[in-house]
Amino acid sequence: MRAMVIHRHGTLEELTWEPAWPDPAPGPGEVVVKVAVCTLNYHDLFTLRGMPGIKVPMPIVMGIDVAGEVAALGSGVSGWRLGQRVLIDPADRENIKLLGEVLDGGLAEYVKVPAAQLIALPEDVSFEAAAALPVAYGTAYRMMQARGAIRPGEKVLILGASGGVGTCCVQLAKLAGAHVIAAASTPEKLARLAALGADEGIDYAATDFSREAIRRHGKPRIFGASGGVDVVVNFTGGDTWVPSLKCIKRGGRLLTCGATAGHDPAEDIRYIWTFEISVVGSNGWDRSDLLALLELVRAGKLKPVVETRLPLRDARQGFRMLMERRAFGKIAILP
Repeated sequence: MRAMVIHRHGTLEELTWEPAWPDPAPGPGEVVVKVAVCTLNYHDLFTLRGMPGIKVPMPIVMGIDVAGEVAALGSGVSGWRLGQRVLIDPADRENIKLLGEVLDGGLAEYVKVPAAQLIALPEDVSFEAAAALPVAYGTAYRMMQARGAIRPGEKVLILGASGGVGTCCVQLAKLAGAHVIAAASTPEKLARLAALGADEGIDYAATDFSREAIRRHGKPRIFGASGGVDVVVNFTGGDTWVPSLKCIKRGGRLLTCGATAGHDPAEDIRYIWTFEISVVGSNGWDRSDLLALLELVRAGKLKPVVETRLPLRDARQGFRMLMERRAFGKIAILP
């Protein structure tokens, strides 16, 4: 089969086109899925560069989010048929393994997974929409629903709103009845976010997002009438961390599920105790989150955003777009 493979950690140059990579064969309890769509995630870049504490077996095929059709069944597999449309839950929770990180992933024509990780894909949900869900939308759903408990009328500022996680957060916050403030790096992205439901936009490349949020919604106060936003969604970390704290009202919340701009930011805990801010962490998704997302897509309440589509051989171009933050929504790779 054809595949994009890394043989060692490093830069995008390590992503290698392999036109005759070995086809996977299913073992007991496993299935092989013919990949229809694989979408890219920032986590793939972490895998490429190497992550402390995670041993990545080399060579490996990256690609976490996959939808396709069942192509082969291993012994002992029941309840699935050849040609059946499926979404793969990339988390093997029993063995604490992630597809595309320590198991060969979806940047190939075929991928092998335990049958327990399959989710039946309804005919009225496209492969592309389904493949956008697990990492970005699953993470966003857990953060905004189970952990963040976004409520009607709350002012929610979402940083990095134009990416995979961000576009889902915008839609989920709007579904919850919140007032959504989307932060992105260009007027064009902000216009697209408005079309998704954002009530306001802040161009963080042109202005300080924290100061602008305070200008529009007031300064947080310890006593009396308090300005500020109720929630900041911050999965970037880095130098956005302290500015995020500064614009949260007393009793507000900062939600985090990642650190694409750096995991060890400067901190000023005075804001946390002075304004009684809750910092709420969220990690990954549950299978039930993916099922809930599929139902939202079927009902037309959630529309996964996929605006870039590339053939498998051009996956490196997709990753470069991800690195340079040029993509809006998810990037789909088509074998």
